[in-house]
Amino acid sequence: MKKAIVAGVLAMGLFSSCLGPNRLWNKLHDWNLSATENRWANEAIFLVLNIVPVYGVSYAVDIIVLNSIEWWTGNNPMADQK
Repeated sequence: MKKAIVAGVLAMGLFSSCLGPNRLWNKLHDWNLSATENRWANEAIFLVLNIVPVYGVSYAVDIIVLNSIEWWTGNNPMADQK
């Protein structure tokens, strides 16, 4: 029974068709582009963030958690506050 509940919750989150703006990943990417003036240093930062899997984790959190929240509630927690 427990496995069925976990499977149901995962199915709701993973198959909710929440193609959102991926704001967390985009903020990380934008920060990486402007982290330094040197493009080689930015590339090194990019490689380290991929090896450590910061980019992968941020993308997964963005797709699974934040975009699902936006799809269900209508507001993205990573949206710029005005």
